[in-house]
Amino acid sequence: MSIVLTTFGDGVATLAQIGNPTPEAPPLSDKIMQFVRYITWFAMLSGILAIVYAGGKFAWEKWQGSGLESPKMVAGAMIGGVVATSAGTIMNAVIGA
Repeated sequence: MSIVLTTFGDGVATLAQIGNPTPEAPPLSDKIMQFVRYITWFAMLSGILAIVYAGGKFAWEKWQGSGLESPKMVAGAMIGGVVATSAGTIMNAVIGA
């Protein structure tokens, strides 16, 4: 048991001598962040296009007098937009940052 405690004490003493490292960005992090920004813009653009398309289809269905299926599309696009815009907040809450 004393050998384990001695080894543990030596390990703690060694770790205590390590200085405070300076933070450094990982390799290719700028490219990854650029890719994430592109995905964000794509998500926003596709959400806007989905709402515009669903609104146009809603108007067309209303004008034709047929069954209304597009309100589901509008609601789905709006819910998707809320989830996409709150994804950062959700991830911060999950990670605890």
